[in-house]
Amino acid sequence: MEWTTTAELCLTIAALPALAASSYLAALACLSGENEKPRAPVAWPRLDVIVPAHDEEANVAATVESLLSADYPTGSFRVVVVADNCSDATAARAAAAGADVIERVDAERRGKGFALARAFEETLARGEADAVVVVDADTRVSKNLLRAMAARLAAGEVAVQAEYGVRNPESSWRTRLMVLAFALFHTLRSRARERVGVSCGLRGNGMAFATSVLREVPYDAFSIVEDVEYGIALGRAGHRVAYAGEATVMGEMPSTSDAARSQRQRWERGRRALVRAVGPKLLARAVAKRSALELDLAADLLVPPLSTLVLWIALGVIVSTVARLPIAFVAWSLAAVATGAYVARGASIAGLGVRAVRDLAWAPIYVAWKLAVPARRPDEWIRTAREKTK
Repeated sequence: MEWTTTAELCLTIAALPALAASSYLAALACLSGENEKPRAPVAWPRLDVIVPAHDEEANVAATVESLLSADYPTGSFRVVVVADNCSDATAARAAAAGADVIERVDAERRGKGFALARAFEETLARGEADAVVVVDADTRVSKNLLRAMAARLAAGEVAVQAEYGVRNPESSWRTRLMVLAFALFHTLRSRARERVGVSCGLRGNGMAFATSVLREVPYDAFSIVEDVEYGIALGRAGHRVAYAGEATVMGEMPSTSDAARSQRQRWERGRRALVRAVGPKLLARAVAKRSALELDLAADLLVPPLSTLVLWIALGVIVSTVARLPIAFVAWSLAAVATGAYVARGASIAGLGVRAVRDLAWAPIYVAWKLAVPARRPDEWIRTAREKTK
């Protein structure tokens, strides 16, 4: 009896972090209705659209053409491609497509963060643009992207994140799961955080920054997850990232294990490092300052990846069931229900319907693959392998 009581106590305590994380996600699901759109401004701000590119000769021209066809006043924006440490024809193809090109060669300071910092430095030195927009080199954008960003910037926001979607959803079961993952991590979370007026965070693609905030909060985010890092820096300075859900950037996702491995390694390792470096400090600072903005940024950072959370909860439910520990079972079951509600809401937002059941059937395979990916440390900007050129 004493052993059972101790085991129940330990397993119930172990359930509390999972219950807290799943409750946070369920609360976001409840708040994830569509957001209001701002009115068009009287005067449209001038924009520099920055495209960081490393060996993207197969994609960069189409991306530049997609941006140049945006519905935005002629002469009020330019497209700037940063050909960063390229060994191919990225620079030439970007220029031929109509972009201004910055060729950057630096064997020591490599990575997307350094490419963006170089472009931002030039924009600020020129003094012509009111804001910058960042789009990845394998992306197609909705025609209203620049107008949606500019409307929020003109209304007083200093940072904006567009909706980020999957351009090749039918390539494989892996990309179909990415559709659901993006609906959860990008759309659902961003809608909810916009609704309560905190920061929706940065996703690396489809971002916009007023030049005033780049001067106030210099862009020195050079980690593997530079977008998350800079979003936190903005939050610590008191600035939120607004969400422009009606505008979309569509990125190409890797569809095979080999193509996805380097991308997953970079993201997982970078996020873990950031959690260790700033997670507890950000949480303590948020509590001390009573800052809802920073508290939400800390919560978003500290909540584990969904696959990890689901595996954690599943093990808790199984152990508490087998060991016949009713209090622990209730705690773990509540976490499972909350997480299930979050996933169901994401599937609804993505418009997957019954197809979500088929796609989720691949989830155990995806979780197993993630656990098997070695935590090798990438020390440079490694272009994600793609199966086709488009």
